[in-house]
Amino acid sequence: MKRVLVTGGAGFIGSHTCKALAQAGYEPIVYDDLSAGYSKLVKWGPLAEGDTRDVHRLGDVFRRYRPSAVVHFAARIAVGESVTDPASHYSTNVTGTLTVLEAMRAAGVDQIVFSSSAAVYGIPQTELVAESHALAPINPYGRTKLIVEQALADFSGAYGLRSLALRYFNAAGADPEGDTGELHNPETHLIPLALDAVTRPDRPLTVFGQDYLTPDGTCVRDYVHVSDLAQAHVLALKLLESGEAPLALNVGTGRGYSVREVIGAVERVTNCRVPCRYGDRRSGDPAVLVSDSRTIRQTFGWLPVRSDIDTIVRTAYEWHRKQTTIARD
Repeated sequence: MKRVLVTGGAGFIGSHTCKALAQAGYEPIVYDDLSAGYSKLVKWGPLAEGDTRDVHRLGDVFRRYRPSAVVHFAARIAVGESVTDPASHYSTNVTGTLTVLEAMRAAGVDQIVFSSSAAVYGIPQTELVAESHALAPINPYGRTKLIVEQALADFSGAYGLRSLALRYFNAAGADPEGDTGELHNPETHLIPLALDAVTRPDRPLTVFGQDYLTPDGTCVRDYVHVSDLAQAHVLALKLLESGEAPLALNVGTGRGYSVREVIGAVERVTNCRVPCRYGDRRSGDPAVLVSDSRTIRQTFGWLPVRSDIDTIVRTAYEWHRKQTTIARD
């Protein structure tokens, strides 16, 4: 059985990908410092605790487990925090990734799937954003992801590294079997915040901006079910194993939903009203961000099968109820 080192594998997308890897016949070795991840989400392989900036700890893990590839999620992901505390984002997202790459070189591992972001595009200049779109991130988070993508390209040319960056749009939902889901503290994502507002009316959902040039005035985003996203990582890894791959691929559905449409889906699924309050626009939020995902479909046949908005919300709601029950118990 091939082993894959999954940095950040105790987090939201990482844990779902570990399950998908295990189902595909791999053994995922989770490397996580648990600063944002949870040991209870590590269910499909061993957990090695450590910081991605610790080259000695990484070396020990590579020597012990001898993975054939790396799937790299470990990063700071809060866009707002990246503006107020860019040093932490550059340290973890850039220095941490470079340290992982150096540890890979020392161990003779030459395949990596990198968790990138649609934030590398900045403000979209087209209705659907394709990989050929200009790369002009508008916040430190997006800039750290672009720097890493550029480093991967340089390592490919200089050292023969085989890499594939997956540029996510909005990951959402939860494992349909309830094995893992979203646990962020603090939570910043729309759907879990809307679900929290349903169960805690004293904490209404804040909608940022009602005056965007969209049909209902609220931001439009492309939501992809996290299990579909996890499957994209497995397919990306198989593509790297079989030979050369594109340097970067979008992962989205090509269908956008506004904030109000998402709230409507939450109300349909829960049969409850979502209490809301309205705030000003957040700096740097584009009105519309929707993926042109034709390339990933053509490259290895990836198709989102759970990414309609009601399925996304329903699985997120089932996970949310499970966590609420655990908290009460």
